[in-house]
Amino acid sequence: MDRYLITGGAGFIGSNFIKYLFENNKDIKVINVDKLTYAGNLKNLQCIKNNDNYTFIQEDICNRNSLEEIFKFYKPNYIINFAAESHVDRSIESSEKFIKTNVLGTQVLLECSLKSKIKKFIQISTDEVYGSLESGFSTEESLLRPKNPYAASKASADLLVQSFYNTYGLPIIITRSSNNYGPHQHNEKLIPKIITNCLDRRKVPIYGRGTNVRDWIYVLDNCDAIKKVLNKGSIGEIYNISSNIEKRNIDLVKIIIKKIKEVLQNKGINTEGINEDLIKYVTDRKGHDKRYGINATKLKETLNWNITTQLESGLEKTINWYIDNNLY
Repeated sequence: MDRYLITGGAGFIGSNFIKYLFENNKDIKVINVDKLTYAGNLKNLQCIKNNDNYTFIQEDICNRNSLEEIFKFYKPNYIINFAAESHVDRSIESSEKFIKTNVLGTQVLLECSLKSKIKKFIQISTDEVYGSLESGFSTEESLLRPKNPYAASKASADLLVQSFYNTYGLPIIITRSSNNYGPHQHNEKLIPKIITNCLDRRKVPIYGRGTNVRDWIYVLDNCDAIKKVLNKGSIGEIYNISSNIEKRNIDLVKIIIKKIKEVLQNKGINTEGINEDLIKYVTDRKGHDKRYGINATKLKETLNWNITTQLESGLEKTINWYIDNNLY
């Protein structure tokens, strides 16, 4: 039986990936290690909490002694590191937690993995490590040009992961995805903030004039890509994961407002007060990257992957989830 040690598994992408694993693989063991910070929520995993092949351990990946014991006891074959401090605004206010978790925590996992003779170590990274682009797309060979403390911490972790492959032969793979969205995401992130503020008839704050561009991928499409990389990806490689669905922030807000009204009307719920008047422009973020753009051709061509959820249907699923769970 394959044994997966998944860090940060109570977070948004990690919890979706764990559920995705169990839906597509029955004969597996999953050990979920999560510190349960503000962004971790075990309610995300209610549907599997009683599964005999699932174990949750509340622990900080920076705690070397505890992690060594976990590795010794459970003897995982595969490590998937989702654990990270990930909110750019918080990293600008204070970067210390980001360096500790994203860099030092990754180092602890790498050291433990090296001693345990694992089959694969998957590092979950971000398109933000490439920095801002006016045009074109970053490939896996592009230089890393992080522009904020969060992105710098993830770029540092990526380089550390690669060093363990080059120096020790640790079987690593890195994935770098564009912005994820979907059910269960913490409402500090852009799409859930837009949805929940609109549903509650509160102002939707938009940095600057909303002209910054991001690529949006539905979380289960990312999970599918990670699983393909886990199963068939080449050791030592990096894989970009992108939908190539780019939107300016202001355009995304307007799309979501329109979609919320459609969803509520279909449910027979009053939509009064939900309109573009809710948009509020605020002082731009320090060092705000203009645009991220990554080329996922390598993943598509070598592992036969592509997205299955377009933005409109993904937003509809996400909006319905927030409404149905009264998270506004």
